[in-house]
Amino acid sequence: MTEQAREQHRSDKLADFISTAGRRALPADVKEVARQALADYLAVSVAGHEDGAVKALRKLAAGWGMNGGARVFLGPRTQPAVAALINGTMTHAMDLDDVHYAGGGHPSGPCWSAALCLSEHHGASEETALAAFVTGYEVMARLGGGGQNGVGRTLQHLGFHPTSMFGRAGAAASAGVVLGLNRQEAAYALGVAATTAGGLVGSFGTHSKPFHAGKAAMDGIMAAEMAKAGFVAATDLYEVDKGLLPSYLRDASYELPELNFDRQWYVLGNGYKRFASCRATHAAAEAAQGVKDRIGNRTVTKITAYVNPIALIAAGNPAPRTGLEARFSTYCCIAMGLAGYRLSAFDFTDDMLANPVVADLLPKIECIPVKGQSEVAARLVIELSDGQQVEGNVDIVLGHPDKPMSWDDIHDKFKGLTEPVLGESAAAQLFELARNFGAADGSIAAISALLAERERVAA
Repeated sequence: MTEQAREQHRSDKLADFISTAGRRALPADVKEVARQALADYLAVSVAGHEDGAVKALRKLAAGWGMNGGARVFLGPRTQPAVAALINGTMTHAMDLDDVHYAGGGHPSGPCWSAALCLSEHHGASEETALAAFVTGYEVMARLGGGGQNGVGRTLQHLGFHPTSMFGRAGAAASAGVVLGLNRQEAAYALGVAATTAGGLVGSFGTHSKPFHAGKAAMDGIMAAEMAKAGFVAATDLYEVDKGLLPSYLRDASYELPELNFDRQWYVLGNGYKRFASCRATHAAAEAAQGVKDRIGNRTVTKITAYVNPIALIAAGNPAPRTGLEARFSTYCCIAMGLAGYRLSAFDFTDDMLANPVVADLLPKIECIPVKGQSEVAARLVIELSDGQQVEGNVDIVLGHPDKPMSWDDIHDKFKGLTEPVLGESAAAQLFELARNFGAADGSIAAISALLAERERVAA
């Protein structure tokens, strides 16, 4: 049997997985990693709540005047699709959200936004919300997976953003669980998600990139709600020879991940980001931080960075002009690491670019793409004025599934992102709600109450 024949009826497998989620018991370890993802999601969303893209969408949504029961984080309640648009955008605003390293994109922005907003609006349980998130994650990861030669990475090389392309299907799956879609309705929801897929890498460095995650969450909710209301869509748009894959990938050569939902839980391999920049910059930035103390006060004359090609496709700007553009500059992230920055959510500012150390280092950096090199590895060769060289190597970045962040690591990140906004007490309460999500009823309402509109706490 050919590979294509084995993968026929992919759309049916997706619809079956979504419609049976309510009868599926989640293993304890799957629930635990879902709670970790929730804690990370809440932290990065709170940190991004005043981003320019988020402010614009808040202003737009206020003009719509839509009533509903879903909380916009640090804002009012509104319709679930609108709240998910804003919340998902703030999740991705700082580029600090979680990541599926095999190419599926950033899952929590679309999937947790859809799961929480619809669950709060409809009064669904925490167990349902957990199942909704996990279902969306598994769908999104499988559709965009396959590794460096898989679907998501190939799409990215062709100029499409995997989070936007497959976040709609993930969010539709999460929404479908909360709404209790049957198999036919789930198939229609997936059809709507497929026909609305899009998102261009060319928009990275602007408000459009975080909007990709928010719009995916919004469209996923709308797709599930439309299907529940009787909307009919194509039900075969995820096959190898029809719909999304041949339309966007065309003649590209790629590895198609198997759509088998019984073999493993992809969410167990979720990845987290230490730095508030494009994930493709992280290995080089971590290598720069690691070598900084070995350079000391000596003058750097040249820096050669050997990186995976995606570091220059997704983050190849050698001369960023704004703090936002710096998030998508492997060059600038290297300079920041050598200059002593933590690359936190609050470091990527226009003032940082004016730092004389960063300004001096930037033009001295050459990035060389190395085909076949791991995307979570980087090597720096730093030449000094005294004729010596210093090398920095990272084989696997912290936060990768093979070098995972612990609950303590996530808590440290959580505190740094939420305490300046919420204050120490409220931040601690929010973390405990995420850490124990699903252990008792009322967590969704309590999270919503903590994230009601408030005055910003002075840092």
